[in-house]
This record gives sequence, C-alpha cells and structure tokens, in this order.
Amino acid sequence: MAVKEYQTVTKVAGPLVFVSGVSNIGYNELVEVTLPNGEKKKGQVLETSKGLAVVQLFGATTGLNVNETRVRFLGETMHLPVSDDMLGRVFDGSGNPRDKGSSIVAEDRLDIAGAPINPWSRAEPRDFIQTGISTIDGMNTLVRGQKLPIFSGSGLPHNKLAVQIARQAKVKDQGEDFAVVFAACGITHEEAGFFMRDFEKTGALERAVLFLNLADDPSVERIITPRLALTTAEYLAYEKDMHVLVIITDMTNYCEALREIAAAREEVPGRRGYPGYMYTDLSTIYERAGCIKGKKGTVTQLSILSMPGDDITHPIPDLTGYITEGQIVLGRDLHRKGIFPPVDVLPCLSRLMNAGIGDKRTREDHRGIADQLYAGYATGRDLRSLSAVVGEEALSETDRKFLKFADVFENRFIRQGPYEDRSIEQTLELGWELLAGLPEAELKKVKVAHIEKYGKKYREKAQEEKKE
Repeated sequence: MAVKEYQTVTKVAGPLVFVSGVSNIGYNELVEVTLPNGEKKKGQVLETSKGLAVVQLFGATTGLNVNETRVRFLGETMHLPVSDDMLGRVFDGSGNPRDKGSSIVAEDRLDIAGAPINPWSRAEPRDFIQTGISTIDGMNTLVRGQKLPIFSGSGLPHNKLAVQIARQAKVKDQGEDFAVVFAACGITHEEAGFFMRDFEKTGALERAVLFLNLADDPSVERIITPRLALTTAEYLAYEKDMHVLVIITDMTNYCEALREIAAAREEVPGRRGYPGYMYTDLSTIYERAGCIKGKKGTVTQLSILSMPGDDITHPIPDLTGYITEGQIVLGRDLHRKGIFPPVDVLPCLSRLMNAGIGDKRTREDHRGIADQLYAGYATGRDLRSLSAVVGEEALSETDRKFLKFADVFENRFIRQGPYEDRSIEQTLELGWELLAGLPEAELKKVKVAHIEKYGKKYREKAQEEKKE
C-alpha cells in the first residue's frame, strides 16, 4: 500500500483522531501524525468505513489542531524488529530501548498481530517446567506450551511472585535454551524499578527480554505491549529453537485500556462497561501460547491479573478462565498471615498437569501425593470452621491431626522464601514428610507401594519423635 497524507481531521476524542475523505485505508495500518508545531506522533488505524478512518494515537493529543494537523497513512501494519540480541535488554511498551542501549539491529521484522496457530499443527503440551515453587510444581504443575493465569488481588504480592518465577523457571534435566519474555502493562515507576533491579541483581536479565509500559505512558500503548512480548517470544521459539516463558502483568490494566478506548469510540458497552468483544480480544493474546509440530521451540504463558474487589466472577478473570488451561489463585487470608507466596491451592487448577507429570517426567508418586495433600488440606480447612463453633476439644483425635496438618501445610509447604528455589524432588519429599503426621489409614489417595517406597522413612521418624 502506498503512503497517503491527509489534512482532514474532523474530530478528536481522547486518544482517537477522526480523519475524513480517506480511501483504501487498511485496518491496523500505521499512521504518522504531524502536529502544527512540527512534532510527530505514531498511531494506528482502529476502524475504517467509507471515507472515514479512526486513528488511535500512541501518546497524548495535546496541541493537536483539527485544521493544521497532517495525517500520513504509511501503508503497513505495526512490525517489531527482532533479533536474538534482544536477550538481556529492556524496552518500553512501544518496543523502543528503555535501558539506554542502542537500537536492535533487526534480523527480521514481524507483524505484532502474529499468525493464528492452525489447530492441526499444534502438538500436545507434555514437558514439565520447574518454577521452584512447591504450590505450582507439586500441585498445579506448569507444562511447556500451556497458558496458565495467576488470579491475584489489589495489594497482593503478584509482582514479587512473577519475578521469582522468571528467575527460577527452567526445563528440568534438559540442557535446552530457555528464555523469559516479561511484559508489564500500566505499572508504576516504583514497580518498574523493582523489576529491573531484581532482574539485573540476580543475573536473570541475561536470558530475559523486558517490555515495560508505565502507568503514565499512553493507555493505548498497553494494547500493543503484550503483543510485542509475544511476537518476540514466537521469534525466539520458532526461529531460534528456544523454550520461552512469557509472563504478562497486569492483564487487568490491559482490559481497562480496552474499556477506555471503547468508550472514546462511543461503543455500546457490554458487561460492567467492558467492550462486548473483550473475550475475542483476550483470546488473540492467550492463544499465542503452544507447541507446534516440527518446531523445537515452545511458547508458555503466565498471565497475571488482579481481580477487582477479589471477585473471581468479574468479567476479566471470568473470560480468562474460559480461554486458559486452569488458574493459580492468590489468597488474601494467607497474605494476612504473612505467608509468601500466598497461593490458595483449593481453587487452583492446572488442566494439563497430568500430561507433564508421572514416571520419567517428574516422579511416579507425583499425582497421588498432590491429590493427598489437597484432600488433607481441604479437610483441615473445613475442620477449622467446625472447631470455631464446637471447640477443638470436641473433635476426634484424627480430626485434630487434620487440623494440625492444615497449619503445618501452610507454614512449611505453601510458605517459601522469595529466593528459595525448590526442586520437584524436594517438593515431593516435603509432601511425604507432612503426610507422615496423618494416620496411614487416611492416606487413600496414594498407592500403598508408594507409601512403602517414599513415605515409610518419614513415618518411622515421626513415630520415633513421638516416643521421645
């Protein structure tokens, strides 16, 4: 498409510029807007109809004049210059260097919209990714090629958890290239400083690419930041044969930007004011994770969103849950107890867990011990409510053991230091150690052979300590 220039701006509404008298303009086409003072800003075509184009400006519209502003349609969609030199670099939400380094010498320029993966070309995700966090590795296992969101809330330490996962994530027992692409949408300067310091201090930046969109950056930039990250991840995975973990925080800020732009376009709002196409829009991000037949590299996605009012039925977590393969949920009660990471395992789920665990992947007893820990903790939580009514003295001896198990489980299995990197073997051994406090007759989720092989030493040790 040829470059076309117009001086026919008819209306400005928030970040949107309406241009009339246009012809042959493409959806998502890049635009260069020249203000009356000569300043140039980038934009993107958001909508076209007969003779009219709606341009979404990447930046403030201050100083824009409907009579003197010139709009150039560049004839191409937004592309990101990519190279493996991007590893170890920090970019802003538009893809420009934020770390004061030089611009990337591009090996290729890729459309940030990406290309949908043909379902026939998708391979089944099967390989375990070790995050070093027991509640994820042991009970809600992340599998290579999976999309697994983290549901958090305002004030909960999801950013701290995100950098720990980025720092510790690895493919178990394999010497393959592994990289992390980290995208932050609408974060504060303080949070951006925290991310950059942590990545630099721990050396994780060497195998990571960071995209940081700040709270005072244009909200429309938030729409493209996750797509820049995923385009980078797809390049590293499918062209450079790397296994890439994409972490996006916070998808709630992304959805708020969608709502703001929809309001500026005067669209009819959907649930709670969000646009009716939000489900479709979110799927264009989440569905870019996966494994492709014939390609060595993979893209795995962890998307973090803070639920407004801790409401899991809110449209953002609700729609996200339909598209993704499970969820990790952070609990406010655990956070109040000072437990980090405050992962509430009861509402958590990883739908692809069974594909990535078991003999020759993690360990043969993994499924059974995860189920038994879940059942024991759920029973203990129920008994807490009962004991608050009838008193602990009214409970049976077995019930009191389950009550104690819930406390020990929170303080030893869930609680973990921000720099504590547990292997899957350490997680499973810790699980057996905790289960030694329950009567063997209650261990109905694990095989007897596994109790003899893995749990016997901890049960004998617990009995000896009881005698002393």
